[in-house]
Amino acid sequence: MKKLILVFIAFGLFSCAELQQAVNTLPQGGSITNADIAAGLRQALDNGIDKQVSKLTQTDGFYRNELVKIMLPQELQRVDRTLRDIGMGALADEGLRVLNRAAEDAVKEATPIFVNAVRQITFDDARNILMGPDNSATQYLSNKTTQELYGRFNPVISNSLDKVGATQVWSNIITQYNALPLTNNVNPDLADYVTQEALKGVFTMIAVEEKEIRNNFSARTSDLLRRVFALQDGR
Repeated sequence: MKKLILVFIAFGLFSCAELQQAVNTLPQGGSITNADIAAGLRQALDNGIDKQVSKLTQTDGFYRNELVKIMLPQELQRVDRTLRDIGMGALADEGLRVLNRAAEDAVKEATPIFVNAVRQITFDDARNILMGPDNSATQYLSNKTTQELYGRFNPVISNSLDKVGATQVWSNIITQYNALPLTNNVNPDLADYVTQEALKGVFTMIAVEEKEIRNNFSARTSDLLRRVFALQDGR
């Protein structure tokens, strides 16, 4: 590989940036071990948690992110349409906003669970995860944490729905909707629904970062990430 780069230099076929990228992909310090791969995957997931999941905990982290914005459950979509049709769009918007606020509050519980799961990536799992699809590491994390996350998210979301006024808002919305003629009464389990949607949102954003690291060389911000993910570039 080094000889090939020297030939390209001689013929002026590499720009400086391309040359640096090629040099960075060269093996450094010997062959990559499964321990190196596991460490690289941990670092990639840590980056996803730090860069993407943390965004979801901010105000409007869900509500203004179209990838993860929590919309109404199917059985309430007709409520939303009906409210907007009769000029109550502001109330419908507030109903959506408070659902997303509850998810933002709950995601703050996720980080220590993720950190523990990331540490558990085994050397045996590492190479299979690395050479798998673009969301393999995210799927690994999902399999390891979803049950525990649900247990932590659900009570927080239930409390958050009260704290941010969702219970009152939705009680008002549903009461007004149920009072309309020719409508069927609805009473969805909002806490369970928002919990499930919050979990989807968390893993969606981690997958975004994983795919970026896998497919965008500039996203590999450390020597370890460059060396490890160079192995999967030729899949």
